[in-house]
Amino acid sequence: MKLGELLTVLETKTVFPLDRMEREVRDIAHDSRKVKPGSLFVAVRGFHSDGHRFIPQALRQGAVAVVAEETSAVHEVDTDLVIRVPDSRAALARIAVSFFGNPSHKLKLIGITGTKGKTTTSYLVKSILEAAGHTTGLIGTIEYRVGSKVYPALNTTPESLDLQKLLAEMVDTGAGYCVMEVSSHALALGRTSGCRFETAVFTNLAQDHLDFHLDLKSYFQAKLLLFTGLASDTTAVVNVDDAISREIIRRTPALIQTFGISTPADIFPTGRIGHSLGGLSFSAKTPQGVVDVESPLVGTHNVYNILAAIGVGMAQDFGADVIARGIRNMRAVPGRMEKVDEGQPFGVLVDYAHTEDSLIRLLEAVRKMTTGRVITVFGCGGDRDRAKRPLMGKAAAQGSDAVIITTDNPRTENPRQIIGEIEAGMPTGQDYEVILDRTEAINAAIERARPGDVVVLAGKGHEDYQVIGEKKIPFDDREVAREAIRKLNGERGRETGKNANAKSAR
Repeated sequence: MKLGELLTVLETKTVFPLDRMEREVRDIAHDSRKVKPGSLFVAVRGFHSDGHRFIPQALRQGAVAVVAEETSAVHEVDTDLVIRVPDSRAALARIAVSFFGNPSHKLKLIGITGTKGKTTTSYLVKSILEAAGHTTGLIGTIEYRVGSKVYPALNTTPESLDLQKLLAEMVDTGAGYCVMEVSSHALALGRTSGCRFETAVFTNLAQDHLDFHLDLKSYFQAKLLLFTGLASDTTAVVNVDDAISREIIRRTPALIQTFGISTPADIFPTGRIGHSLGGLSFSAKTPQGVVDVESPLVGTHNVYNILAAIGVGMAQDFGADVIARGIRNMRAVPGRMEKVDEGQPFGVLVDYAHTEDSLIRLLEAVRKMTTGRVITVFGCGGDRDRAKRPLMGKAAAQGSDAVIITTDNPRTENPRQIIGEIEAGMPTGQDYEVILDRTEAINAAIERARPGDVVVLAGKGHEDYQVIGEKKIPFDDREVAREAIRKLNGERGRETGKNANAKSAR
């Protein structure tokens, strides 16, 4: 693509000689380390470093030109190679959309936002789309899926350049749909600028990411951008049990499809909802008829996720049988109430719950399914929203019979300080234990579990690492739990053998 063609999408007063406008741009980069001969480098101000510092390096590596903000100082380079713009992050999004041929207009894009439920809802929607015969891509917290390729997810929603590249790859592989988790960070930073959404889903709002948004109002305003940007011929699927959804309904130009359990809605459960460790069963009433739901997912929060997915299916004009089949086919989401089963006589669930509200809902769901005690192991991440730490301590205490507080991803904070802030929320007289090492904490919980109990490992979910200081160390709650259960099963087996030998000797 010619440099002059890309300049037409930018707000710039820079005028280049005609010969430079004819230069071929072979690639776009916002990371100077990825610049190759023929690249256009876009200098973006990040949270930890400023891309403008790396402009000389990008030019030395063969960049045909660089895009920089008008207010930035650029030293040691030929300024005739610098394109000045008011906002380089916004420019990156426009350039990416143009360079990759506006891919969101060539497939149907389903966006899902909210504090909780985005990941599970996205997997449910993907399963429904596939049950309807559609090839579908996925972008979210756990992974990015393009055809048979699976990429690790660096962010819930990638930077605009990476996002447009993924969407273009989906188009090239024949995908008709993409289901995407849309984070508040992505919306606030303009990562999804230029994307046309066919349907957008609002799951709920609770306190989270206030280290970035500073207050709940700003957090919601970021999420609202997804819905105010919809076209009038698209659909917004919203959870009316969350009162803030009224503002979405008022502000979006899109058609509205509501879902809920306790508030009158277009899509809602009718009759009894069956809850068990084996899954959920209920009938959902919709404007197009009844959908009979059988799902291996558990908990009331997953009833909401299923209702949201039904809303998307209805917006795509799928029949009840297709929607029901898609829900039934979706067996599990990694790290979302994921069962760890090694034949033990008690339950072990791993879940990503890392906010007060998500922990409350998780433990309420577990309480409905267990005849014994609820034993919870959790911590809070470092270098993140500190205000939620005592709230999570209170939530864990109120929803559990036994609590073990441990590390999560302490990052650069002192783990003992993080735990101290969690302890501040524990009710007076509450019995709990602090075990700093997460492996030891999980082992302790499993050793203490009795038949009928459920051990809940909360906070890290699908993550297969722990961030301590600046290092990412391999760590997976599920594998640690499996090893602990196998060890326990072995000890019980040896004990049973000893007893049997003692009886035969008598």
